[in-house]
Amino acid sequence: MRVIGIDPGTGSFDFFGMDGEKIILDTSVPVPDVAQNPKVLVDTVRSVFPLDMIVGPSGYGLPVTPIRDMTERALTLMVPDDKSIPLYDGIRMVIRLMKDEGFPVYFTPGVIHLQTVPAYRKANKMDMGTADKVCCIALAIRDQAELYDIDYSETSFILVEVGYAFNAVIGVEGGKIVDGLGGTSGGPGFITLGSMDSELAVRLGKFPGIVLFSGGAKDASGKDDLTPEELAKEHHKYQAAWNMLLESIVKGVAAMMVSVEKPREILLSGRLSGIPEIAETLTARLSQFGKVRKVGRKARVAKEAAEGAYIIGEGLLGGKYTGIVDCLELRGAKGTMFDYILLKGAEPEKP
Repeated sequence: MRVIGIDPGTGSFDFFGMDGEKIILDTSVPVPDVAQNPKVLVDTVRSVFPLDMIVGPSGYGLPVTPIRDMTERALTLMVPDDKSIPLYDGIRMVIRLMKDEGFPVYFTPGVIHLQTVPAYRKANKMDMGTADKVCCIALAIRDQAELYDIDYSETSFILVEVGYAFNAVIGVEGGKIVDGLGGTSGGPGFITLGSMDSELAVRLGKFPGIVLFSGGAKDASGKDDLTPEELAKEHHKYQAAWNMLLESIVKGVAAMMVSVEKPREILLSGRLSGIPEIAETLTARLSQFGKVRKVGRKARVAKEAAEGAYIIGEGLLGGKYTGIVDCLELRGAKGTMFDYILLKGAEPEKP
C-alpha cells in the first residue's frame, strides 16, 4: 500500500510516505514557499502518485472523513475561516485543490473527538490536542510497542510535543488517549501564549485568531527576530523566556500525571525537541516523573506528525498498523469541538 501523511505546521508542511517497507516521500516545505505558491503542496503529493491513501492536513480535526464528503461547514470546523491567519487560508486552499483533483484524502480527529477521553475532562475545552498531535501519538505507540516488545494496548506514556509555535502534553494509558493539554489550552510555547486567562479574554473582547500566535517565549525575550536555536544556545541572556517555555512543559506533565498515574515513560517530539539544549534540559527536568526519551522514527526530514499520519492512513486501510487505529478508537470519533461548552450568557460563533 502506498500511503502518505501530511503535517501542516506553523513553520513547514511536512510529508512522509511509504510503500510497504520502502520510504517514498520524506520532505519538508517551508511555509513561506507555500504562501507564495500553495500548489507546491499538491505537486509534492502528485510526485509520488499513484497513492492508496493520503492523511491530509486536518487542523483541529474531524471524525474520520473522506475528502469527497467534505462540506464547507466541516472545512470550517477543521480549519477556521480566519483571514487574520495566512496559514489557515493556505490550508483551506490546498484542501479545495486536492478535492478538485480527486485525491484519496482522509481527515482525522483531534483529541476532543475521541470517546476514550472522559466527557468531564472535555468540559469547556475545544483544543485538547489537534489532529497532528493525535498523529504523533500513533507514532509514539508504535515506537514504544516495538522498543519494549509489548502490545499496542499495553503502551502507557505522556507525550510532550514541542512545536515551533505550540506545545501540547497528551496522556496515553492502555494504548488510548485519555487526556490532553492542547496548544491553546496548555502552557505557552515559543511563539504562542497557550491558554488565556479568562479575565484577559473578557477585557480583550472580540479579537482575531492571529492574537493566539503571540505572547509566548519569543515575545518574552524582547527580541523580535529570536529563533528557537538562539534561545537555546544563549538562554542565559533570555532567562525569562527560557524558563517560561520549559517550566510550562514541566507543569503540563505534572498535571497529566493525574490522568496517567504510572506512565512507562515521558516521550519528546516536535521541532524544538530536536534542539540538543532544549532536549537535554527537558530530559533533566522531567526525569522526576520517570524515564524521558525522544520518540523513535524512520523519517530523516519530516516531523513526527507526518510519519504518524502515515501510520494512521496505513492502519485505516487495514494494513499492519490496524491495531494502532483500533486501539486509539479513531473510527469511533464523533462530534465537534463545540460540543462540550457549558458556559451560560454567551456562546462561541459556530460555522
